[in-house]
Amino acid sequence: MNTLPQQLANGLLLGSMYGLIAIGYTMVYGIVQLINFAHGEIFMTGAFGALTVYAYILPDGTAMVVAVPLMLIGGGIVSVLVAVGAERFAYRPLRQAPRLAPLITAIGLSLALQEVVRNFYPGADKDRSFPSLDGTHDIGSVTITDADIFLVLAAIVCMSGLAWFVRKSRTGRAMQATAQDPDTSQLMGIDTNRIIVIAFAIGGFFAAVAAVSYGLKYGNIGYRMGFLMGLKAFTAAVMGGIGNIYGAMLGGVVLGVAETLASAYINHIPGMQQLGGSGWANVWAFCLLILVLLFRPQGLLGERVADRA
Repeated sequence: MNTLPQQLANGLLLGSMYGLIAIGYTMVYGIVQLINFAHGEIFMTGAFGALTVYAYILPDGTAMVVAVPLMLIGGGIVSVLVAVGAERFAYRPLRQAPRLAPLITAIGLSLALQEVVRNFYPGADKDRSFPSLDGTHDIGSVTITDADIFLVLAAIVCMSGLAWFVRKSRTGRAMQATAQDPDTSQLMGIDTNRIIVIAFAIGGFFAAVAAVSYGLKYGNIGYRMGFLMGLKAFTAAVMGGIGNIYGAMLGGVVLGVAETLASAYINHIPGMQQLGGSGWANVWAFCLLILVLLFRPQGLLGERVADRA
């Protein structure tokens, strides 16, 4: 029990990262009913975009307080461009096709992005070092790093900004209308193609924020990093209620906390000593998803997707 506050903090931080990526899944699905399985690779390209800024553009010895915002901008530009390019050239031509076609396309795009980075980015066939924020702070019995503080602040700012954008801006209201009924929205003068592009761009930027946070926290990135993180984020989106923006963040936090607590404590239960530790973290995460799908398939906050004839 002495370590419980630390484990809860670790779970909250991990869940915040899952939630930022999950928002990209849930926004796209809420508007175009598409599961963008390449979103994990959009997260990965954001990390490499940020690393490019730090390693090849900024001069040596640049202070991190200056480097991190510039890395965030660079990673955001790369992720947004990849996300928007995927929508324009991979998904838009298949918008009226059977749902299996864009799903297969998303999986193919995911593999293609991995191979492009592995083959063309210098040294990407192995994990690349990423600048980290190592300063630590003690809050009671909880120890957090500067990278953790960056992640929490980024998640709060992103969620607050998105909530304001969706509720108060003209474009945000157009996004809600498009999610409800794209055909009627077009008749009312809304450019649905533009709205869909904006949804992909926002999801891509949030993935870049999560990618920079990941690199700063763990100190390395790799071309395969997007697969598992994307799968966890999709799990978080489903748990929270696919199509529900707030549910995506809640699902991420619940998943992160559950995964952390299961890793730390299950091996202390009599008869389950072999089922704990970090090696079992993914198993318990997906077991939690199965339970949610069995007992509350609409997700924790409910699915917010209109029924379309």
